[in-house]
Amino acid sequence: MKNKITIVIPAMNEAESIPAVLSKAVKISDDILIVDGHSTDNTIEIAQKFNARVVQQKGRGKGMAIQTAVDFIERPITVFIDADGSHDPNMIPELVKPIIEEKADHVTGSRLLGGSSELHGGFDEFLRLTGSSFITACINWRFKVKLSDSQNGFRAIKTDVLRQLNLKEKITTIEQEMIMKTLAGGWQMAEVPTHEYCRTHGVSHIKVSRVSFRYVYSLIKYLFFSRTERNSDKA
Repeated sequence: MKNKITIVIPAMNEAESIPAVLSKAVKISDDILIVDGHSTDNTIEIAQKFNARVVQQKGRGKGMAIQTAVDFIERPITVFIDADGSHDPNMIPELVKPIIEEKADHVTGSRLLGGSSELHGGFDEFLRLTGSSFITACINWRFKVKLSDSQNGFRAIKTDVLRQLNLKEKITTIEQEMIMKTLAGGWQMAEVPTHEYCRTHGVSHIKVSRVSFRYVYSLIKYLFFSRTERNSDKA
């Protein structure tokens, strides 16, 4: 498995959190790709100490980081994981197992099945959980599937499939875009339980109240008005 996976880690000013993530990730894969979002701390220097490849993302936002990564991935399976310590790299083998066994093309970690230390206790967390559940329910209804979590950034996907999705979203809405385009293209989705931990340092760069309308717009756009052109020779 170690030489089949590229682990992609979008990061911006995560110098305090990323060492613990990388120390585990290097045991899973020898190809770690850091997509740096114009950090002003020493995130890049730390990544290089772990022999990770570092590229500067185009533009800003997590979606742009993921789009940037696509051109630098050569291995057959791509794993996306956050740099803030909220995901456990030790879960990556379970995440990619359905792909290795040819049971799925795209696998997301589910916080609803594995638990979360972040989605409870306040109004912001309530809005995140409610919004995520609504979007997931819409996806399930439209594509006749039974997913539990459409927003988790911890996921694995066949690289050939990833390239064919032609991703467009510039922010975290790219995660629901990935799922809807996967299903629209006829590829197989799967989920595995993964726990979401509180970020180890700092605060989130995402303000739900500022981007909620973009989640709704993205949902409508890809739920009903988007087509995924599938290249059957690659998939």
